[in-house]
Formats: sequence, structure tokens, C-alpha cells
Amino acid sequence: MTSSTPVSRGAATLALLSLAIGAFGIGMTEFVSMGLLPGIADDLLPALYATRTEDAIARAGLLISLYALGVVIGAPTIAGFASRFPRRRVVLALVAALLLFNALTVVAPTFELVAVARFLSGVPHGAFFGMGALVASELLGPERRGHAVALMMTGLTVANVVGVPAGTFLGQAVGWRAAYVVVALVFALALVMCARFLPAQAGDPNRTFRHELRVFLIPQVWFAIGIGAIGFGAFFAVYSYVATLVTEAAGAPEWLVPFALMALGLGMVVGNLFGGRLADISVTRTLVAGLVGMSAASVVVAILSSWAVALVVALFVFGFIAQLINPAIQLRLFDVAHEHQALAGALNHSALNIGNSVGAAVGGAVIAAGLGYVAPAWAGAVLACAGAAIALASFVVDRRSARVAA
Repeated sequence: MTSSTPVSRGAATLALLSLAIGAFGIGMTEFVSMGLLPGIADDLLPALYATRTEDAIARAGLLISLYALGVVIGAPTIAGFASRFPRRRVVLALVAALLLFNALTVVAPTFELVAVARFLSGVPHGAFFGMGALVASELLGPERRGHAVALMMTGLTVANVVGVPAGTFLGQAVGWRAAYVVVALVFALALVMCARFLPAQAGDPNRTFRHELRVFLIPQVWFAIGIGAIGFGAFFAVYSYVATLVTEAAGAPEWLVPFALMALGLGMVVGNLFGGRLADISVTRTLVAGLVGMSAASVVVAILSSWAVALVVALFVFGFIAQLINPAIQLRLFDVAHEHQALAGALNHSALNIGNSVGAAVGGAVIAAGLGYVAPAWAGAVLACAGAAIALASFVVDRRSARVAA
């Protein structure tokens, strides 16, 4: 059982802004590495970079994988242990950890120590979003849960439009560590804001880690994880290969890549806000319609990939539709996990990071198979359809179970 202190609309807005700033920092720390890999490889692996540049960059890419691994491991582990403690205290501890580990990234002198710092930076990621979503979902009342979660997640989507491009530019101009200095400062601001504005929400002292693990015995939880890991993998199949879509498929100059990413990010910002409102109306319909729409949008990206301007517009639409389902996946996990709310919130981000790995791997596999640089978009269409099929199967099983129980 949990309880929260009632807050005014203004106080709720400030609390959501505080959580959104933390989400902005996570968006930066997760994605800014992708544009800074050459600089990271040159600085941390100078001998290898001088002789085999591609190998050095590929090895530096392990930092991205280690971060994602930290998210997958940390999200359910921390959430399982933390559900007994007051939520505000847990959020503050997670933001402090994000600040500490990103600061460690700035000062770590060797590749091995930076790798450890990146793994540790990922560990609090999912638990922050899970606990933050749980806090947010109670701030505006039960009828506006989706909208509240979407407002918190706006920080993550805005980071893709503003934070990541700006951090990439700064890192390229001054050195890659400068980008993580900014990330650390963002988390410092988030820590101050959360300490000042988050309301008290009690945990349940009777919860244990062993009890929380029972969430994995609920079949509908696995369905929801599958929707995120497979269905949202479609987003990462396209997102991971935007640069090659622009430069190779469309034959456009490299300077257009940031604008393509910005268009996709703007679509995500708008889609996230619409998705929160749609989820408040119907979680199930938002999931199915969003996944089918994402499949169609992937096909449009593939068809228009030969024309640079049309491709940029298609990427905006793709980002918009893809982000419609994010709040719905989070709410679906809350709904099916019953009393295991803290762990359910964190599992969403484990699922999405698995989707990151699945989408990027599938996209890379179809390119390596000689199917061309447009192939990841076609693969994304298939993944989104698979996610819709998982969602439909989940709802059919749910209805049958309800009839049997009745």
C-alpha cells in the first residue's frame, strides 16, 4: 500500500518539471555517445585508432552496449529492492547516482574505467523512469495518468531534439568529456529540483525483493515486455541507421543528418504528448493502432528514402507515431502488474532497451546480408507488426481469463 500527500496543480507541475529534467539528462547521457564515438576512440584508444580506425570506433561502441546492459540489469534489481522505501527518497538517491557515475565518466582516465562508468551510469536509468513514472502517475489523478507520465517523458524526447545535438557539437568542438560535464550539471539541477519539489509518497515497508519477483509469474507482464522489446524494436531499427538512410539511400550530404535526427526527435516530442492523452482514453487501442501505424510509417520511410527532403518529413511522422505507444506501454505494465507497481515501472525501460538491441541488431543484419541501406526500415515494419500481434494476443488472453473467472 502506498500513499501520497495531495498537491496543488502548480506543485504537481513543478514536480513533473523536476522529473522531466532528470529524464532530459538521461536522454543526453544515453544517446550523445553515438555522435562522439570517433573522438572517444581517438582519446581513449589512440594507438588502435591510429592504425585501425574502424576497429577502434567499433570497440568504443561497446560503451553504448555496456550502458544498455546496465539499464537492463539495474531496472528490475533496484526497483525490486526499492519498493519498500519512500518514493521521493528513492528518486533522490537515483538522481544522485546518475550525477556521480556521469561525473566519473568525465574524469576516468582509461577506456576500461570509462567502460565501468558507462555501465554504472545505466544501472539507475530504468529505476529512475520506473519510480518517476509511478510518482508522476499519482500527481494529476487517476484519469490523467498517461498525460502525467508523458509530461515526465517529454524530458527524454526533448533531449533528442536539443540536448543530444548540442552535446555532440560541444563534444566535437571541445572534446567528448565536455558533453558529459553538461550531463552531470543537468543531473545536479535535477537533484536540487527533485529535493525541493517532489511530494512525499510512501513506499510499502512490507515489500521484499523476493515478493516483487513474483511479477514475473504474471503472463500478461511478459506480453507487455514483448510489446516493448519487439514492437518498439521497430523504432530502433530505423533510428540506429538514420545516418546511412540519409547519406547512402538518399545520397544527401552528411550535414543533413543532424536535421534528419532533429526532425525525428521533434516528432517524438509531439507524439509523446499525444500518446499520453490517447493512453488515458484507451491503453489497448493506443497500443494496437500505434504499432500498426508505426509499421505503416516504416514502409513510408522506406518508399521515400530516395528523396532527401521527403525522407526528413517521413522521419518526423515516424517519430511521432512511434512515440504514441510509449506512455501506453508504461500504463499497460502498471495495469497488469497489480501490486508490483515499482518493478512494473522499471521493467518498461528494460524492455525498451532490449528493443534497442533487437532493432539495431536486426537492422545491421539486413544490411550485412546485402539487402541495402533501406532494409532496416522494411525490417522495422515487420517488427512493429510482430509487436501488434503480441498486443492482440495479450488482449485475447486477457478477455478469456476474465470470462473464465466470471
